[in-house]
Amino acid sequence: MHYKHLFFDLDHTIWDFDKNAEETLYELYHTYKLRDLGLHSPDRFIEVYTHNNHQLWAEYHVGKITKQKLRETRFSKTFIDLGLSPNLIPQQFEDDYVNICPTKTNLFPKAHETLSYLKKRYSLHLISNGFKESTELKVSNNGLNVYFENVVISEVVGFNKPDRAIFNHALTLANAAVSESIMIGDSLEADIRGAQDYGMKAIYFNPERKDKPEDVEQEITCLSELINIL
Repeated sequence: MHYKHLFFDLDHTIWDFDKNAEETLYELYHTYKLRDLGLHSPDRFIEVYTHNNHQLWAEYHVGKITKQKLRETRFSKTFIDLGLSPNLIPQQFEDDYVNICPTKTNLFPKAHETLSYLKKRYSLHLISNGFKESTELKVSNNGLNVYFENVVISEVVGFNKPDRAIFNHALTLANAAVSESIMIGDSLEADIRGAQDYGMKAIYFNPERKDKPEDVEQEITCLSELINIL
């Protein structure tokens, strides 16, 4: 298949969400002296938060919860799961997290090298289920804007992946035919099956080497593998 347009997810595909969140939470753990509140292990706090955040984002992808509900719940549920009252959460904690985390610059290995290579051969685009302000910060702070012709953000468009409407919007904006387009992302539900349901091919980014479902045709564990495939 001769592709002309590559559509990438951002969080967990190019921008290392978990690593950047971990850095931010370590900083905030010490800034707000969470040990004094009863959170004796920053690692355990981050582990429980990461689990809860992934679960809430999965619900947000498919429209089960709102942006506000996601932000209200992820830390309160983490405190409850760790046996503490959510009333103990410092008032500015969520706001500080939202402001600091998108400024972090940890990308997955070989991100710049791969995108630089592909940029010379294809039109590159982003489709993100992230929020407007944080997505724009991540793209600009990491110098990713030089690679992508279009950055489609679900909060701006009004539809989340896997909704067909956001894929239709992205391809229309790029003037791209479905047959000439491919999606690369980490989320089986939002990126891979969302694209497949729209009629696009997709490549599953699977750095943790999880079991690959039968309906997933192609997977990679490092972004640099795209150079060989494409």
